[in-house]
Amino acid sequence: MAGVGSLVRDPLRSMFGIHHGQQELQDQVTRQHRIRPGRSTHGASRSSWCWSLALLLTLACGEPPPAPTRFDGSVQVGILHSRTGTMSISEPSAAEAELLAIEEINANGGLDLNGQRIEIIPIEEDGESDWPTFARRARKLIERDQVAVIFGGWTSASRKALLPVLEEFDHLLFYPIQYEGEECSPNVFYAGATPNQQVEPGLEWLAVQGQRRWFLIGSDYVYPRTANRLVRKKARQLGAEVVGEIYLPLGSRDVTSAIAEIRRALPQGGAIINTLNGDTNFAFFHGLAQSGLDLHDEFKVMSFSIAEEEVSAIGPAVMAGSYAVWHFYHGSGSPESRRFEEAFVETYGLRRVTSSPAVSAYSMVHLWAIAAETAGSTDIDRVREALPGTAFESPAGRVEITENHHLIQSALIGRVDAAGRFERVADAGVIDPVAFNPLLADGRIATCEWRGRGRGDR
Repeated sequence: MAGVGSLVRDPLRSMFGIHHGQQELQDQVTRQHRIRPGRSTHGASRSSWCWSLALLLTLACGEPPPAPTRFDGSVQVGILHSRTGTMSISEPSAAEAELLAIEEINANGGLDLNGQRIEIIPIEEDGESDWPTFARRARKLIERDQVAVIFGGWTSASRKALLPVLEEFDHLLFYPIQYEGEECSPNVFYAGATPNQQVEPGLEWLAVQGQRRWFLIGSDYVYPRTANRLVRKKARQLGAEVVGEIYLPLGSRDVTSAIAEIRRALPQGGAIINTLNGDTNFAFFHGLAQSGLDLHDEFKVMSFSIAEEEVSAIGPAVMAGSYAVWHFYHGSGSPESRRFEEAFVETYGLRRVTSSPAVSAYSMVHLWAIAAETAGSTDIDRVREALPGTAFESPAGRVEITENHHLIQSALIGRVDAAGRFERVADAGVIDPVAFNPLLADGRIATCEWRGRGRGDR
């Protein structure tokens, strides 16, 4: 992407009479706000443009502002999400939150590595909602761009496609999304919820509400199928009954027969456990509305992959009354959340909303930066060793990385209101992450600890 200065430098210099000494400051602004894209340039922010224009106007009036940070060096990091394809309904918010975190860190002087100020330069690639593409783009980021870390992925299929590349180069991925667990890699830090931090609290809440007849619907890939294995185990534990289970191809819009099967299996109402992903959710919720299914009375839909971004895209009118479980909801009211929400909206537009996945994406960039400063280096092994125990006061509250490369975080049950916001209806508290769920262990002992690279048994 062209920097601000490269687009406006000559016309504004002649207009305002900016001279050589002032030009140096302008060039630093250009460098401070640049992003080196692989294919996409979505990282540009309105705040960067406004800040730069304010600087130029100030220079024209003859009063120099505080000088931008003079960086001693730079480090490139990869951002790898789907800007196109079926997952583009969800993933851009994660990429944007990561870019926002990088911009904030750079604006505050960059990484402080043993007194050296290091600028973070993001290089973004589009995974295109295609798992082999994720693997190819990761290889390009590692081999050609030599990034120090990759922030990315969304579906578990994308993460699974990335794993062989990460292991080949012993590289590092920060993954922002809730997932099915049953994985432990020294090459991945999992910033989203494990099933015991999301799925189980949601099911327990449904049981308390008297909802003990469940229909399972999900996209046909690893996360929904593994999560629903756990749902069936949890149903027996809670005295609930699974009355049906359907999977649709990722990206499918053909939901008519699935909705008919739900109505047949739940004639008196019940709970729909939804692990659909991508824009299939658009067709599903509009189909539910057209079928006359009442989300406010007979049925409760509990979704594990729908947050504010998806509600906005699908439409509050058809989503109102449905439920989700996340560690953060837009408008939660804490000073950290308000600051994050204001910065996100200022950067990406008044109609945009934040979400739990966006907060996870934002937080994991800061966690990596804190660990790099602790290690005094962006070297992968040194950062990986420093990460367990690293904590950050995120917009969702304090999050901390554990020895198993997951985060200690809270679980909040929320209900979509008529405006498309989540109203918090229950708080399951702060929960330690369990990578390998005992309900799926079949008697096996599974541990996941990576301090010193000496453990990690399944």
